[in-house]
Order: sequence, then C-alpha cells, then structure tokens
Amino acid sequence: MTDDIEVSRHNAVRFPGISPRAYEHPVDRGALATLRAVPGFAQVVKAVSGFYAERGERLMALASAIRVGPTQYPELDRLRHECAETLDLDRVPNLFVARSPEVNAQTIGMDEPFIVLNTAAVEAMDLASLRFVIGHEMGHVLSGHAVYRTIMIRLIGLQMSMSWTPVSAIGIRVVIAALREWYRKAELSCDRAGLLCSQDPTAALRSQILVAGGIDPSKIDIPAFLQQASEYESVDDIRDSYLKLRYVETMSHPLAVVRAAQLQKWAASEEYRGILAGEYPRRDEDAPSSTWTDDLKSAAKSYKDSWNSSTDPLTKVFSDVGEAVSGAAGKVWSKFGTGNGSDDGGSSEAGK
Repeated sequence: MTDDIEVSRHNAVRFPGISPRAYEHPVDRGALATLRAVPGFAQVVKAVSGFYAERGERLMALASAIRVGPTQYPELDRLRHECAETLDLDRVPNLFVARSPEVNAQTIGMDEPFIVLNTAAVEAMDLASLRFVIGHEMGHVLSGHAVYRTIMIRLIGLQMSMSWTPVSAIGIRVVIAALREWYRKAELSCDRAGLLCSQDPTAALRSQILVAGGIDPSKIDIPAFLQQASEYESVDDIRDSYLKLRYVETMSHPLAVVRAAQLQKWAASEEYRGILAGEYPRRDEDAPSSTWTDDLKSAAKSYKDSWNSSTDPLTKVFSDVGEAVSGAAGKVWSKFGTGNGSDDGGSSEAGK
C-alpha cells in the first residue's frame, strides 16, 4: 500500500486475512479442491508457462494502454487500493485502462496478475459500480483463477492432441464444456468478491444491467429485469432446455441477467451478512488437504439445490451428474488421498 493515498472508506468493512473460500461458489470450490490439494502443482505451471506469456502480455499493456496511478485516472487508482485493502491482498495489482467498445474487464497473468479495464466500462459506470468491477477482478487474483484456468487450457490442448481417438468427438466436447462450466462458476465467485469490495448491491446491479444491455440503469425496471431470470430458469419444455444447453455450452461467462439475479440472491443471504459481521475463513487457517471433502460436498449440494429450485427438465440430468461426480471424487480421494487407504472420518459420505 502507498502512504500518500487515502484508501479507507468511512463505515466500509475490511476483511483481514480473508480466504477466497469465503466467497467462492460451491461448484467453483469443488472443482478447485483437488488441484489445491496437490502440493506444488500451481507453482510448476507458473514456472513453465507464466514467464513467457505473462511477460508479453504485460509489455503489450505497457505499450498500448494507460497504467492507472496517482496522476493517471487517480479516482480509479483510489478504487484499486480500496479493493486491495478490503480483501487484504499482499500486493496491489496494476490496473490498466484499454480502449475497447465492450463493457468488460479481465485479469491477466499468474506470477504478477494485473487488471485491464475497458474504456467502455469506465465511460458507462459510476465510481460505485466500477468499485464492484475492480473488486470482481481482485477476486480472480486472490482465488488464483489465472493459474487454474491456465491448467485447464493445457488440459484442453492435451485432449485436442488426442483427437484421432474414436471417442474424441464426444469426449473433447464434454471436457471443454465441463471446464467452461467451472469458469462460469468462477465468475459467480468473483461477483461475490466484487460485492464484498463494493458492499453496495444496488451499485453491483447497475454494473450488471449495463453488461446486459442497459444504457441508463435508472430507466430499467428492476423487478421486471430480475423476473427475466426467473422466467429463463422456469422453462418446462425440453426443446427450450436443449437450446439453453446449446448456447451456454460455448460461453465463458454466465448469462448476464441470470448472473445478476444470482448475486442479488447472495446479497440477501445469511452467508453474506455473516461475512460482513466478520464470520469468514482466514487464509492462515486454510488447510486444503483437510477441507477438500467439504468442498466436494458443497459442490454436490449446489447441484442438488439447483434441481430442487428449477423446473427445467434437463437440469435434473446435469444436477445428478454433478452430484454423482462430486460424490465419486470424495469417495476416491478418501481412500487414496491420505496415502494410507483409510477414510478420514466420514469423507465417504461426500456428495450426499
């Protein structure tokens, strides 16, 4: 943190030592649990691929975008420090503003992640909404999503290199669809991180309305907007279910309206209120090798809950698959994860 910038907000809650587990979506946590339990796996990926790709991306940002600082976009620099302070990041990521007509932002890099914010977002959003967006990207940094996404991309490349096998046509598609499903859930996780930084559900909703196609959020009827998500989730025609699957399968981000509704639901939850009250896991207490079974159970429960709350005829199929995969992973790792072939006190119940 720099000494010449006032980063604290009056009445804003900070989260010293907060673990990303506090805000991560259950399915996101379940997908990452096994990777986080492998000692040194992320570090190896960083050493092999982080230096070359990240260095080039950083040089391109330096040469083609505006680096935010005390004399360049100082109001964004204040938000950058605020969000890093709120989530208690060890290092404040660099922030660049790049010319683009798309209302978007992204986090790049693994060894020294940095954030790129598009000019369309800066021009369209007020500072409270931009705080949410920057906080979302800080969530990606804290969760290490860039590392894990790179791992997934490498796995996709491996599958593509085996495209000559008889099952490749279906197998590759399933693998890619599954990885994109994880990343969509990672986006939901970081929406929650953005809300923790913003602590203003209305500002978060304004930013998501703009992403969905709103020109002036004040002219959007909020109940009608959120009702769209309810209608989307409640289809009962198998043809609509197929169309939803077909279009969502290739997307890297959640559907904008559904995503907004998901965050507003979390904003009204006891979980969110508990975090604001200081009830959240700390990074220094994290022990992935002993908590991954809980992550798998949470992932399975999330799939099950999505079926219970939806009338979509295909939702049950994929919820059952997700729950079964989470449960199976729990049982396998409970047998072999400890290295002695014994259960760890109930982990065989994972997924129930």
